[in-house]
Amino acid sequence: MDFLTTHWLDILTTVLGLVYIWLEYRASIALWIVGIIMPALDIYLYYSHGLYGDSAMACYYTAAAVYGYIAWKWGKGEKTELPITHMPLGKYLPTVCFFLMAWAATYYVLITWTNSTVPMLDSFTNALSFVGLWALARKYIEQWFFWMVVDAVCCVLYVQKGIPFKAGLYGLYVVIAVAGYFKWREMMKTMSHEKV
Repeated sequence: MDFLTTHWLDILTTVLGLVYIWLEYRASIALWIVGIIMPALDIYLYYSHGLYGDSAMACYYTAAAVYGYIAWKWGKGEKTELPITHMPLGKYLPTVCFFLMAWAATYYVLITWTNSTVPMLDSFTNALSFVGLWALARKYIEQWFFWMVVDAVCCVLYVQKGIPFKAGLYGLYVVIAVAGYFKWREMMKTMSHEKV
């Protein structure tokens, strides 16, 4: 019983995380509803374990899920859902620049105003998550590559920080991200054939 008392929030958000990634894998717009609830709970979970960057990121995720829902539902200004596409080549340089600036800014905040013991990794995953969530909201297939890296680093980080269920979830996320890329690629091909 002590185990459940200690880890109930970790377990609950892990279950919600499984639902979220399953919905993302299927490219279901319902992922954004779970994407509002789960990070709202993660704010406290991460903060209580000294992962201040992740806690702040969970605030961003909560708000960004609303944007993601709107972008998927009405992304082209039409009444149809946004299609899965490739990230335009012109977006790569600004994306890399944004990532580096976000990483530096988050690192500075963590070392200046928190007692974070992992500021480099915490800020790295946060900055890359900003990029990944933006790419997901735009329904770019390359979003899966960003998440593969974020999830692998988070898995290690959460093991170190004593959040075992979340660590396991992020390990599973790596596998699902690989499968998700191939699933979305197949869906994208199917959509392009339907248009012809």
